Amino acid sequence: MRFLPAALLLLPFAALAQPQLPLPRNFEPLYAKGTRATTGLPGPQYWQNSADYDLAVNFDPVSRRVAGTVAIQYLNNSPDSLRQLWFKLYPNLYQKGAPRSKAFAPEDIGEGVKILNLTINGENFDVNKLAINATNLPVALRRALGPHQVATVRATYSYILNKGSHQRTGEIEPGADFVAYFFPRIAVYDDLDGWNKVPYTGDQEFYNDFGNFRAAITVPKNFVVWATGDLANAAQALTPKYAQRLREAEQRDAISTIISAEDLARKDITPQADQNTWRFEAKNVTDFVFATADHYVWQSTSLVVDPATKRRTRVDAVYNPKHKDYAEVIDFSRRTVEAMSYQFPKWPFPYAHETVFDGLDQMEYPMMVNDNPTDTREDAITLTDHEIFHTMFPFYMGINETKYGWMDEGWATIGEWLISSMIDQKLDDNYGIKPYADNAGAEGDLPIVTPSTQQNGGAFFLNSYPKPALGYLYVKDLLGDELFTKALHTYIRTWNGKHPLPYDFFNSMNAGAGRNLNWFWQRWFFDGGYPDLAIASVNKTATGYDLTVAAHGRKPVPVDLTLTFADNSTQKIHRSIAVWESGAPTVTVPVATKQQLKRVTLGSTLVPDSFPKDNVWEGK
Repeated sequence: MRFLPAALLLLPFAALAQPQLPLPRNFEPLYAKGTRATTGLPGPQYWQNSADYDLAVNFDPVSRRVAGTVAIQYLNNSPDSLRQLWFKLYPNLYQKGAPRSKAFAPEDIGEGVKILNLTINGENFDVNKLAINATNLPVALRRALGPHQVATVRATYSYILNKGSHQRTGEIEPGADFVAYFFPRIAVYDDLDGWNKVPYTGDQEFYNDFGNFRAAITVPKNFVVWATGDLANAAQALTPKYAQRLREAEQRDAISTIISAEDLARKDITPQADQNTWRFEAKNVTDFVFATADHYVWQSTSLVVDPATKRRTRVDAVYNPKHKDYAEVIDFSRRTVEAMSYQFPKWPFPYAHETVFDGLDQMEYPMMVNDNPTDTREDAITLTDHEIFHTMFPFYMGINETKYGWMDEGWATIGEWLISSMIDQKLDDNYGIKPYADNAGAEGDLPIVTPSTQQNGGAFFLNSYPKPALGYLYVKDLLGDELFTKALHTYIRTWNGKHPLPYDFFNSMNAGAGRNLNWFWQRWFFDGGYPDLAIASVNKTATGYDLTVAAHGRKPVPVDLTLTFADNSTQKIHRSIAVWESGAPTVTVPVATKQQLKRVTLGSTLVPDSFPKDNVWEGK
């Protein structure tokens, strides 16, 4: 790694004495070419490609065969002539011989995706000569796709959906399936890496271009389909009673039932033709998934998410009625969408619906969530709000999850911490805090900015979830809610619908806050070390006490003190990370009191401490 020349790091505000963030040398050409800028805005030469998809798929829940066609309009906005198109075949995670991060049951390993026909710009390709390499498929073009040209792609394909070994997709139980990553798609070609050639092995997540989707999904009668996007033919896919309930739910604040257990017994929900086709449309999203079941109930509600336009979002919970723990999920989901719109990140929920589906995973998709049942109410709350929060990061923001897991999972984690306590004030969520405190600073504790593709196990978890979430939380505390919201909205407004890189985030937050926060970004996201505060001394003064806290670790964390006096009354004192900006090794907190101090305790739930034994002072 090396530093970006100082001339490229000038920011439109003061604090030029702040440190420069280390910049890998492969990032330097982005600034020289003008595709990225240090102002927090896209560079004057910023570009990104896009792909529109027209999908038609038949799914047989008995055989689990997915058979379909995909038509793609791929726009090359880059300045490069593309001599190849790289496709992603994500279902080939289950292909025999494909690399994967964990073992799958032998019965789930198969032939993978069969490409039956492929044409690009009207030219047929010999499918027997395609160089499929697990989840990657590069196809050499006979004529290069020039800048601002469009490639028209059409493919016919099939594969067998996994029955077990559920990894974000597959059969949930007989008569219920979550079908994700089910079509060939064109990989991202961007200004940093060119084609995204990283294979999908099951751990790192996804990176897709924005596009518009139209999908026709054909399933047997009595199977209902939920999917990304708006249901465009409700009057044909549902019988009149249920189509009417859906229309009403989209305008009703109260929780309503679209399909009940009693309705399921009547088998009158869909037309009774052998097969029914469900049509969906979604605009400017990065992916499309669907789920289907013939025995799930469907609860729904809606709320105004944008008071300026009165735009509403419909929220659904779809589940096996045997799973009683799912009964409150519709409430948790609604309250999450409401909190996101009005409290944090205080941005109107960007999509027309959000569906939480009773599945076997804990995974997010545009407008859809695949969540397993949980053992406790607390787990149901934290899981629901975490996965729904992903709507903003990565989907609205177009983040490369494959390389930068911290840019989406970290946000979902802080969203979980903050929104869970809004749903239940007694809930004090500490997801990931202890594992980080226990492992911080060890040889396996890599810097957050280490690409996710170079991590696994504990390092991958810590750097994707608690560590970045703590960083965001501490900046929120430092700036205060109003300024932090302004900074975050600057980032969201600037980069939604695009592909922000880590430095775009740092620079946008600096610009939005009007402050250079590089001192903290450097120490928390780039440097090693661990969090460790200690009570250094408690000294009596003429007006009370001086409490001195020492930073024994290199990671700046807030100071939270709980004072207990002789009469057992208590007082809490908080200092943000601002006290460590100067690099001072200690901070002294004066306390004005006439009472005798009996005990001082240092620390709080969301402040990890790798060596907490020196966090309590007892008076004599």
